[in-house]
Amino acid sequence: FVFKLTAAKQQDHFFQAAYLEERDAWVRDIKKAIHCIEGGQRFARKSTRKSIRLPETINLSALYLSMKDPEKGIKELRLEKDKKVFNHCFTGTSVIDWLVSSNSIRNRKEGLMLASSLLSEGYLQPAGDTSKAAAEGLSDTPFLDLSDAYYYFPDSGFFCEGNSSDDDVVLKEEFRGIIVKQGCLLKQ
Repeated sequence: FVFKLTAAKQQDHFFQAAYLEERDAWVRDIKKAIHCIEGGQRFARKSTRKSIRLPETINLSALYLSMKDPEKGIKELRLEKDKKVFNHCFTGTSVIDWLVSSNSIRNRKEGLMLASSLLSEGYLQPAGDTSKAAAEGLSDTPFLDLSDAYYYFPDSGFFCEGNSSDDDVVLKEEFRGIIVKQGCLLKQ
């Protein structure tokens, strides 16, 4: 989960994320900043609260904790799409449904605004091509109220298992024995 950024003075900087989706989020945000600067604009990260004009009564951190509540929060599921299995995630529709049922919003349009705020502030992360494309600005809203748009909590243990075909499935017999040490290899 390492990527390299080469500065104008040919200096290499290596960044290591904890997991694939975090790496992709960093790369996406850095590309946005580069695109903004190359376009002659000054880059500054704006607070979601100011850009979307959230009411002061809305506490995104408290809302996030409520959403993660094991009893009353959003249920994390194991979902399947395009021969990929998404673990510890949920749909965009379930987020909006939960916001409505918890009386956090009055309607689905407000839910999209609030969920977009949670997404841009990092409380929710996109999982899967549909939600990632929307988060990158390829849709009308960064958050999608769809049953095939998947999201996850950043600290949930989310991971995706992908099989492009039946031939890619590794037989259990190929890996025998016990793991003695597990780690991460970093090349510089």
